[in-house]
Amino acid sequence: MRTDEIKTVTERLAVLVEQKYVFPEVGAEVAARLRQAAAAGRYDELTDPEQLGAQVTADLQAGNQDKHLRLKYHLDEVVDETDPVAEEAAWMARSELTGGGMARVERLPGNVGLLEIRPLLFDPAHAGRQVSAALSLLAATDALVIDLRRCLGGSPEMVTFLCSHLFDGEPVHLNDLVTPAEGTRRQFWTVPLLPGPRFGGSKPIWVLTSSATFSGGEELAYDLQQLGRATVVGERTGGGAHPREGFKLHPRLEATVPIMRAENPVSGTNWEGVGVIPDLELAAADAFDEAYRLALRHVVELPAGPERRSVTDEASEVLGSLPVAG
Repeated sequence: MRTDEIKTVTERLAVLVEQKYVFPEVGAEVAARLRQAAAAGRYDELTDPEQLGAQVTADLQAGNQDKHLRLKYHLDEVVDETDPVAEEAAWMARSELTGGGMARVERLPGNVGLLEIRPLLFDPAHAGRQVSAALSLLAATDALVIDLRRCLGGSPEMVTFLCSHLFDGEPVHLNDLVTPAEGTRRQFWTVPLLPGPRFGGSKPIWVLTSSATFSGGEELAYDLQQLGRATVVGERTGGGAHPREGFKLHPRLEATVPIMRAENPVSGTNWEGVGVIPDLELAAADAFDEAYRLALRHVVELPAGPERRSVTDEASEVLGSLPVAG
């Protein structure tokens, strides 16, 4: 990159942060700091876009530690956010190539459902069919383990769609997103009508987390935890609660600017900077075995009529073979 290109990128980034960042006063401070660094020549020698992105990101996050605020380097050319057709095609292709984020959908021995979501919770427009199919398969299981240990983010709309399967028909208030620049608040509620069956609101759920769980993955864990609908097992998550927009500043560089803040209706706050704190805190590598063990205990304790005897026996057999965490 030439020096004039670097200055153009950093100035446009400063404008975006100043105008759109979720906390206007902080955005003004960050933009001023970025302009000061650029004027002092801090970035002039960083002709490699990847190095420039890394240094600018470190400077953006200094002080506020907002992990969504970045100058993000991409190996491939960044899709222009002003071209909705290309942007839609890129998201659809990514969703289809990763199974709509439904990385693993399985009825485990003992009639325990397992849903592993990675890398993202894609928007329902891109992955609604896959999510509906996954949850239809798991609807009749007696307990559910949702693995978010490698879920890096995603769509608030998909969090709502997925959560709608995990409650009964009456609408449940999940989350609000506040956009200070527009003076708006958007509420997210579970929906009464779904294309497939529900898992429902009474059977137990365990959610697995790691330090890599981030953004939309954190929202799913946090919403279910705050509503008392799931037990979170694993590690404290990454701590990113400010949804962001992306802006192409260079063929390989994208500005990601948080423009909203989450506000949970139960806690009145969110997980920004602190992460989702597990109910059962242990190493991420041990989280599945512990959650599966608890799920199997639940199955074993269910009334065991003739039609369920095989499931109870299956759960008992597996329960005796699981390793003990720690």
